[in-house]
Amino acid sequence: MKIPKRIQPLVDDGLVDEVVSQLMSGKEASVYIVRCGETIRCAKVYKEITQRSFKKAVAYREGRKVRNSRRARAMEKGSGFGREQQEKMWQSAEVDALYKLAEAGVRVPKPFGCFDGVLLMELVTDEEGYVAPRLNDVVMTAEQAREDHAMMMTYVVKMLCVGLIHGDLSEFNVLVDENGPVIIDLPQAVDASANNNAEWMLTRDINNIREYYSQYAPELKNTEYAKEIWALYEKGELTPETELTGEFVQIDVDADLATIMQEIDAARDAERYRRERLKEAKEGVDESQFNWADT
Repeated sequence: MKIPKRIQPLVDDGLVDEVVSQLMSGKEASVYIVRCGETIRCAKVYKEITQRSFKKAVAYREGRKVRNSRRARAMEKGSGFGREQQEKMWQSAEVDALYKLAEAGVRVPKPFGCFDGVLLMELVTDEEGYVAPRLNDVVMTAEQAREDHAMMMTYVVKMLCVGLIHGDLSEFNVLVDENGPVIIDLPQAVDASANNNAEWMLTRDINNIREYYSQYAPELKNTEYAKEIWALYEKGELTPETELTGEFVQIDVDADLATIMQEIDAARDAERYRRERLKEAKEGVDESQFNWADT
């Protein structure tokens, strides 16, 4: 196929030998299947900031550190240079998170670097060599749902133990290969200790996953992993080896109206986003046609 303009510099530099096909086009990025020497990988091309529609990006950027004072001032003022720096930070956040989480034992696509807004990474495939399906396209038994849910909670804990919250975790941002779930799409990853929205973002992530798996294992709907995990994190007692129960005893306190309204707004945003992603998934590229088992 014709080489996309943003990928051409990688071809010129010998990082990519061929653009095989487009895998998908979303609101934040387009993903292409590319050949790098003998290996098939994927290239995620981030859309320009003017084309993106990620909701409430400012809330996700809160707490991200900028060492260069000039860049920090420009980003705060919203100048052209500042927006350019914000864009670079948004893109580098994903590759940084991928390296960090892989080292922590979280299953994510292996990154090979980010070059001028193009992230080269592993193409995740199923046992037959086809592009791995997203979780929302997978049907499973109750036993498999319980097993994979437990694995996802382990990954959430490991992420939090290295200071990160996905911030947009749902069945649309998880692939499933022969070994289980693989977490994807991390440009909005949140700094757990520095972001004031961290708790409700973690809660939304965990509850999104709970709601999906509870379709197949209804007993999961009654679990409270979000509250349990956050409470342990706040007390400094959360470790990658922590054994979770899914139970939490709520201590009654005076209602915080602002927090309640924030949770209601977050639930509305999550449902709206879920519907948008469902529509996007239905209109996207048929990933099942791509098989690289013999490549």
